[in-house]
Amino acid sequence: MNPSARADRGALGALVAAAFLFGITFVVIKDAVRDVPPLSFVGWRFLVGAIALMVLAFPRTAAVWRDGAIGGMWLFAGFAFQTVGLTETDATNSALITGLYVVFTPLLAAVWSRRMPSPWVVVGTVLGFIGLALLTITDGFALKSGDLLTLACAASFAAHIVFLSKSATRHPVIPFTAVQLGVTAALGLVASLLLEGPVIPARSQWAAIALTGLGVSAGAFILQVWAQTRIGPGMTAMVLTLEPVFGVAAGAIVLAERLSIRGWIGALLIFGAIQLVLKKGADPVSLEAEALSAGH
Repeated sequence: MNPSARADRGALGALVAAAFLFGITFVVIKDAVRDVPPLSFVGWRFLVGAIALMVLAFPRTAAVWRDGAIGGMWLFAGFAFQTVGLTETDATNSALITGLYVVFTPLLAAVWSRRMPSPWVVVGTVLGFIGLALLTITDGFALKSGDLLTLACAASFAAHIVFLSKSATRHPVIPFTAVQLGVTAALGLVASLLLEGPVIPARSQWAAIALTGLGVSAGAFILQVWAQTRIGPGMTAMVLTLEPVFGVAAGAIVLAERLSIRGWIGALLIFGAIQLVLKKGADPVSLEAEALSAGH
């Protein structure tokens, strides 16, 4: 095997590992927010991740801090909605609904550019929402509040990716992301202080914070960025769609969560919509931004 092929296989392996880490966080966070208020968890988790990335590459220019702050606001919105939503919905639902950011991204990009979205994106959106309905709507045709919050999370992550598509190429990835994580941490801690009261996590809660902050927000993200340099943004985005698959598997194995037949049909429709949009409807600039996003 030539060195290039070995490097590509290593990059694919790194991406699968990153997707696995991203996927299991739904279960880790679901368990953690039983003891730690959700906004506090967001703040402490991303403070750890931000410090780790800043040690590697400290942001040094005003432009990095400016654009990173804007990106961090969208990132905070996504993770705040997701984490609060996990207090009211299953880890399985959260993983699948979060994955709809792939479908929302080209829609928002089209709105941003004042153009019509691709017909494939429209088809993917319809399939995604049918899948969402089958997965989440119960008697009375009402979404649970946790599912609605997670849907807002997916929309926020999509907005974050659209913003990155306009700004990320101007900055080195690691310090740019470090600012975004730092802003997410600051907003999380301030929001927690105002809405949840002052919270210092107990010693037993730091394992989940360290895993999600160091292992995922810093470690898995670095794997993701390195792999993209080897195999490109399109393949990176495709492999990262394993995230909800690992999330569903972790929910079943660790939390004994089970989907009904209708739920499985909804899950397959959502996953199919994600694959359709990635293969047929996503533009190269959005794919590149998605492959560099910390919103996983």
